[in-house]
Amino acid sequence: PEFVRQGQQLIRQGKLDEALTLYEQELRTSPDSVQANNAAGVVLDLMGRGADARKHFAKAIEAASSPQQKAGAERAMAMSYAFAGDCANTAKYEQMAFDYYASVKDAYQQGEMADEAARVCIDAGDLDTAYPWYKKGHDAGLQEADIKPDRVDLWNFRWEHAQARIAARKGNAAEADKHVAAAKAILDKDPELAQAQSVFFPYLKGYVEFYGGHYKEALADLQNANQNDPFIQCLIGETYEKLGEKEKAMEYY
Repeated sequence: PEFVRQGQQLIRQGKLDEALTLYEQELRTSPDSVQANNAAGVVLDLMGRGADARKHFAKAIEAASSPQQKAGAERAMAMSYAFAGDCANTAKYEQMAFDYYASVKDAYQQGEMADEAARVCIDAGDLDTAYPWYKKGHDAGLQEADIKPDRVDLWNFRWEHAQARIAARKGNAAEADKHVAAAKAILDKDPELAQAQSVFFPYLKGYVEFYGGHYKEALADLQNANQNDPFIQCLIGETYEKLGEKEKAMEYY
């Protein structure tokens, strides 16, 4: 709808208050609009008003006119909890979206939902919840009908990537290195996948080096990761901080 397009443009311009006003105007005439409630929720999350955002996502879930639309609102609710670093509630709502994709036999999206929950949980420090969600994503993704070899390699790469990061966070350097080597072996036999994942492998190496206390090596790898990803910028900032370079750390933060 035009109001959504206008609101998204305002968000890109950093005009969150104006975007919210636009969505609230739409909600005054269409309080059950799923799109308006979802859009308002997203803006409120960006404004740091998570509790208010989740009221809109709850309304969108309630008002959804199809299982697919409901699953989209459930995923939006999951991401709202992700903004708050709430692993448990993120996983709760991702499970709902996961179940929808299971019902329509979309194995790839099942894997995506599970990995999304896992990523939130690992970033929130809940490693014991992140691990089974990553495994669930890997196992579900491989159930895709007539799955092609490159898609198998993708799911196996993601699983090794996840296990390496979790092991690194737990201080198990040998286990982390084993999974980094396994991830590299997958890329070495699949040049197209290696190209597609060219910024994700340096991120993995840098992440493992960082949590292993090898900050110079971590910095070299992270500088080859996706420089347009705020997460990578923050990790580089943390690395500079560990190296005692406060001004560089602040620049990346």
